[in-house]
Amino acid sequence: MGIIPDKYTDFAGGFGKGGRKMNGWLALSPLVVFLAVYLVSSLLEKDFYKIPITAAFMVASIYALLTSRGTTEEKIAVFSSGAGDRNVLLMIWIFVLAGAFASTVQEIGAVDATVGLTLRVLPDKLLYAGIFLASCFISMAIGTSVGTIVALVPVAAGIAGQTGVGTAFMTAIVAGGAFFGDNLSFISDTTIAATRTQECAMKDKFRVNVAIAAPAALVVTAAYVLIGTGTEIPGQTDSIAWIKLVPYIMVIWLALAGMNVVSVLALGIAANAIIGFSCGDFGWTGWLVAMGKGIGGMGELIIVTMLAGGMLEMIRTNGGIDFIVSGLTKKIKGKRGAELCIAALVSLANICTANNTIAIITTGRLAKDITLKFGLDKRKTASILDTFSCMVQGIIPYGAQMLMAAGLAGVSALSIIKYLYYPYALGLMAFLAILLRFPKKYS
Repeated sequence: MGIIPDKYTDFAGGFGKGGRKMNGWLALSPLVVFLAVYLVSSLLEKDFYKIPITAAFMVASIYALLTSRGTTEEKIAVFSSGAGDRNVLLMIWIFVLAGAFASTVQEIGAVDATVGLTLRVLPDKLLYAGIFLASCFISMAIGTSVGTIVALVPVAAGIAGQTGVGTAFMTAIVAGGAFFGDNLSFISDTTIAATRTQECAMKDKFRVNVAIAAPAALVVTAAYVLIGTGTEIPGQTDSIAWIKLVPYIMVIWLALAGMNVVSVLALGIAANAIIGFSCGDFGWTGWLVAMGKGIGGMGELIIVTMLAGGMLEMIRTNGGIDFIVSGLTKKIKGKRGAELCIAALVSLANICTANNTIAIITTGRLAKDITLKFGLDKRKTASILDTFSCMVQGIIPYGAQMLMAAGLAGVSALSIIKYLYYPYALGLMAFLAILLRFPKKYS
C-alpha cells in the first residue's frame, strides 16, 4: 500500500496463537460468507450500489465470532485487536484527513480549477492516457497508491462530470496507475518488504519487475489512446484561478519530497484554510463545517476498515493463513510450480488480509524457503511477491485503495473494479512471466 510503517514483525507474529487453530476451511469461511452476502445480494438486486458493504461485513463478522473457539470475551478480544491494529488505525487517520482535505479543497474551488487546466492542456484523444500516465508517474515518485488516489481521484471525478464520461471509469484510470508505482517504486512499502524478505537489492528486483510491469503499462496506455479517439472535450473559456491550484501542487510536491502522507494531508488542509479565508470562499465556521462534512463522508469507510480488520484477524488467529500455506506447498513440482505456488500464496494471503504489505511479510519467509529448495532466483521471487500482491490489492472491493477511491468519487467499489485495466494486464503479464520463463536472465 505504500503507507505502512517499517515495523512489521509484531503483526505477523500473532497468527494461530493461543491454541485457537481450527479446521482450515472453517477458519476461512467468514471471508466466503462476506463475499457471498455482498455479491449474491447485489446480483439478486441487480444493483451493486444498493447493498451496503458495511452490512455484509457485519454479517460475516458476527459469523466469525459465532464459529470461532473460546469464550465470548476471548473472541471479542481477538476481533478487537484486529480492528484496533496500528495499521488499521493509521488507515483511519488517513481516511479522516483525506475526507477533510477533499471537502475543503472542493469548497475553495481547487477541483474545478485543476479540472479546467487539465481539459485545456490535454488533447481530446489523449485525455485518458494522460491521466493514467500522470497517475503512474506520481505513484512511482511518492511510493504510495493511497496518496496518489487521494490527490487525483477528485480531479478525475470532476473531469468525468464535465465530459460526460463515467465517473467509475475515470476513477479506475487513476487507481490503475496508482498501483504501477506501488509495485515499482523504490520507496514503496511493498518493494521494501519484498526485497528484505528475499534478501536482494532493490535495483535488482526493479530490473525484473519493470520487464513485467512496463509492457502491461504500455498496452494499457495504448488502449486508453484508442478508447479516447472519439472523446470530445468541451471548450474551456473560463479563466483559471491559479491560486486555487496551490493545494494540489503542494500536496504532490511534499509527497515527492518524501513527507509522510498524514503530514502531507494535514498541511494540505491548512493551505485550503489560508486560501479559503483569503479569497472569501469560507470563514472559520465554514472551514469547520467543510471539514466535518468531509470526515462524515468517510464514516462508512472507517467502519468497513475496522470490521474487516477484526474479521481478518480472527481468520489469521484461527489458522486460516496456515491452512492456505500448507495446502499450496504440498505438491510443488519444478520451478514453474514453485513460482506459481509463491504467486498463489501471496495472492491468497492478500485476499485474507486486504493489505499487500502484510501479505508479503506473511508469506515472505516461506517464499524464501521455496526459492532455496527449488533453485529459483531470489530477485524474481521478490518481484512475484510484489507484483501479485499489488494486483490482488487492486481488485478486491474491500481493499483500502478501492474504498478510498470509491468514497472520494462517490461510486461503488465494484463499479470501479471492472474498469481496472492495468491490474488485470499486470496480473496477466506476471502469470506469463512464470509460464514462459521471462525475464530469461532471472528465470
